[in-house]
Amino acid sequence: MELMILGKDIMEEFITVDETYLSEAAQLYKEAFMGEPWNDEWSDEKQLMEYIREVSGGYNSLNYGLLSDGKLVALSLGAIRHWWEGTNYNINELCVAKNLQGQGIGSRFLGMIEEDIKKRGLAGIFLQTDKDKPSYRFYRKNSFTDLDIHVSLYKKAK
Repeated sequence: MELMILGKDIMEEFITVDETYLSEAAQLYKEAFMGEPWNDEWSDEKQLMEYIREVSGGYNSLNYGLLSDGKLVALSLGAIRHWWEGTNYNINELCVAKNLQGQGIGSRFLGMIEEDIKKRGLAGIFLQTDKDKPSYRFYRKNSFTDLDIHVSLYKKAK
């Protein structure tokens, strides 16, 4: 597929991400989340790689990527999860290269993911994000709805 970004033609390819992309995926993830508004501290490369391996390599993992001129520019790490209401694609992490955000790539990437999960016979996409971050507005813009009865809980170990 050919894409026009900033006045130049760019070759774009939707892929499933495997272990050969882990290092590139880790760098894309780090770039996307170390700055505003997330401010995640990923300076420990070993910790970063372990995290990427964990969220990308579990049972029924399903990871997507978008290549632009051969470079990974969008990433979705997740898994197929079975539930009594149906089988979904659960996104653990999704990001777009910082310099390409706000250009419609994320929305197009989500559309490609949705098309692929429909082909796989999955019922929907489930994810979690923070309401006070731009990602919340992004997902709402892309037709995701709040699950009013769903609550995330956390307890710090003492």
